[in-house]
Amino acid sequence: MRPSSAAAQRTIPAAEIRRRGLSAVDKALKRGPVHVLKDNEPAYVIMAEDQFRELSDRYRKAYISRIRRSLKDLKAGRVRRVAAQTLIDELGLNA
Repeated sequence: MRPSSAAAQRTIPAAEIRRRGLSAVDKALKRGPVHVLKDNEPAYVIMAEDQFRELSDRYRKAYISRIRRSLKDLKAGRVRRVAAQTLIDELGLNA
């Protein structure tokens, strides 16, 4: 998977970080997360702490929202209980 053109501007080979340390990514971090390339493929993402907190907060809020919607569905009776295999078959997820 190749990074998008916007992300491509913020990529750095892992070897560069080994040579220069984290100072190699400091400037790029000001523009957003930095994709670290290993064997010329994106392998890691480095982001600033405030970006990580925002991402974590959004994830937590989305998770809570999904739980609330599920509880509303349960309360309204929009739920059916089936065996896991039935659900797998209905979704076409046969392994």
